[in-house]
Amino acid sequence: MKRVFRFLLKCCVWFVILTVLWVVIYRYIPIYYTPLMSIRSFENTEKSSTFKHNWVDIEDISIHLQKAVICSEDQKFVNHNGFDIEAIEKAYQNNKKSKRIKGASTISQQTAKNVFLWPNRSWLRKGLETYFTFLIEKLWSKERILEVYLNSIEMGNGVYGAEATSQHWFGTSAKRLNINQSAAIAAILPNPRRYKAQPATSYISARKQWIIKQMGFYGPLKFPKKDDENPKH
Repeated sequence: MKRVFRFLLKCCVWFVILTVLWVVIYRYIPIYYTPLMSIRSFENTEKSSTFKHNWVDIEDISIHLQKAVICSEDQKFVNHNGFDIEAIEKAYQNNKKSKRIKGASTISQQTAKNVFLWPNRSWLRKGLETYFTFLIEKLWSKERILEVYLNSIEMGNGVYGAEATSQHWFGTSAKRLNINQSAAIAAILPNPRRYKAQPATSYISARKQWIIKQMGFYGPLKFPKKDDENPKH
């Protein structure tokens, strides 16, 4: 039993060391490929399926899109520690009463899932998601989390990240997106493989207008700074 315990302890220690190192490396380098992209490439077996992804720094992503996704997905993003407890409690109460499952994942949680894990629901994945969310909140800045999020999320069938999405839907760069275009992209995030930013359905148009209204209430986007972060991240 002692040998088994030592073996398991060593496995745990090495798991922590390797995952922390992984997260630290990803704090500084562009992330060109994620597990989600790999899984989707296997799911899309049609010859006509596409893969579009171009990494850009957050300075090259429109502030309108940054605000739009925050207002759409996680309005407490700049202030929470990776988890929105109030939203989790509301989702829990809703899911007890309704068959329609409602999620409460923050941008930080979605980033951890998209970059380090797989999309299927399971207790194991949720536990690892919590672990990686804790790590990126401790080791990355909020600005870096948003940068990685905007470069890795699925925004269309085979389309990932702000730059490829901007070119795909509007024929422009992520830096040149206006308020309406940014809100339209944010509006399709709940189901980007089904919804289209353009031409927008009545449902997406209504969501877009709600997001624009929330952006007006939100005010200037300001990121908290970590004591040890460099000027960029």
